[in-house]
Amino acid sequence: MKISVTTSDPCALTADCLIVGIHQDTPVTGVAATVNRATKGLVKRLLDRNDMDGTAGRCMMLPLDTGVNAQRLLLVGLGKASTARDFETAVRGAAETLGHSGSRNAVFALTSSGRRATQTGQQARLVAQGFSDAQYRFDQMKSHKNKRPATLARMTLTVAEGKQVASARQGVREGNAIAAGLKLARDLGNLPGNICTPTYLAQQARKLGRSHALKVTVLDEGRMKTLKMGSLLSVSQGSRQPAKLIVMEYRGAKRGDAPTVLVGKGLTFDAGGISLKPAGGMEEMKFDMCGGASVFGTLLAIAELKLKVNVVGIVPSSENLPDGAANKPGDIVTSMAGKTIEIINTDAEGRLILCDALTYAERYKPAAVIDIATLTGACVVALGSPASGLFSNDDELAGDLLTAGTESGDRAWRMPLWDDYQAQLKSPYADMANVGGRSAGAVTAACFLARFTETMKWAHLDIAGTAWAGGKNKGSTGRPVSLLTRYLINQAPTA
Repeated sequence: MKISVTTSDPCALTADCLIVGIHQDTPVTGVAATVNRATKGLVKRLLDRNDMDGTAGRCMMLPLDTGVNAQRLLLVGLGKASTARDFETAVRGAAETLGHSGSRNAVFALTSSGRRATQTGQQARLVAQGFSDAQYRFDQMKSHKNKRPATLARMTLTVAEGKQVASARQGVREGNAIAAGLKLARDLGNLPGNICTPTYLAQQARKLGRSHALKVTVLDEGRMKTLKMGSLLSVSQGSRQPAKLIVMEYRGAKRGDAPTVLVGKGLTFDAGGISLKPAGGMEEMKFDMCGGASVFGTLLAIAELKLKVNVVGIVPSSENLPDGAANKPGDIVTSMAGKTIEIINTDAEGRLILCDALTYAERYKPAAVIDIATLTGACVVALGSPASGLFSNDDELAGDLLTAGTESGDRAWRMPLWDDYQAQLKSPYADMANVGGRSAGAVTAACFLARFTETMKWAHLDIAGTAWAGGKNKGSTGRPVSLLTRYLINQAPTA
């Protein structure tokens, strides 16, 4: 969808639909007042009759034949506080309503004032991102594609003042880049495990490298064995699919500038190994590589934006299946860091592949390391789907990620990483166990990873509750691509 920005009167623009926001429990002002005058009081009459009340996301579409050049008027509620979250809800409602109308082009009147250029940019980003998300479909694996309704080809954003144009255009640019990253992450996550194997992910990394000038290195099992990645390799022992360690390097800053390293869990299918998962819902374990998929999506987004930062994406990828050669409870493996691990539960495999990838990340002398993983069901119990769990050994890094989450609408919540929990990982036979019992499962998983990041500024995002949705909207969400991209935008120099 092509998006342009103008200061033209929205009532004068020809389009299939004009989208106008309505605030809840406030007088009709701004663009809504302009449209109200042009339509001879139509907007106010609808509000007075309670046909429309401005609740965030509530929509009403009306045909027009006078006063406005658009064929339809779509009123969308902005809520009481008009927060970014309210506006995001409004965009989602507008996109869904417009998607059923057959409109091919539309005008969206942004509502922010000239004093809030940053708000204008934020709204423009949310429009670009929200409408792209609404048009997302995953039907690559269907022999007969579902017939799609006509989708928007062109959107015009109107702003009140010329000084808002640059901010709006930058917002559109960011929104389009993040949308592209989200689509890639969602596509990878939605593919079945028999297609999206570790080898397939490696191929997609090389493809991304060719299209966006990334340096891509893929370590095979022989190379990992040389590096003594015994923990990572132990997970793939039960699979016929060889493990891969995928490394993608984006260089947008000076060569000597320390990079941010993103490490994404790439379990392309997780049956639990010998500690076999229940059969019900096991098909969703194709989503266990969504952390890795988010690294792919984030690298695509920052490459599209040409951010002046250095970023390294590392995706340890394997399957976790039961087999005569698979890990057994009670086995002891040695990690790349030389630390020994007693495997109590073979279904706690994500941390086994991540710990060697985190050790590998040290060679880049990173400014910060962020790992992203669908790591624990305990995090789903603790936080549900609204927020990812955030653990960190650095308050500044944690604060920056929380801010990025709030700004992007892809929120996280900080969890404890106290030494008190480390005792749960004690093993009588090895340096540590790979699980710490039923209590505080998300915390002890993070504590396990913390033992391999002591020399680094590090954060861990447990996305088990946010990476995919169930029910009628079943599928990958692409999270936390928005959060990570916003974090990196904020880290990039402004000049």
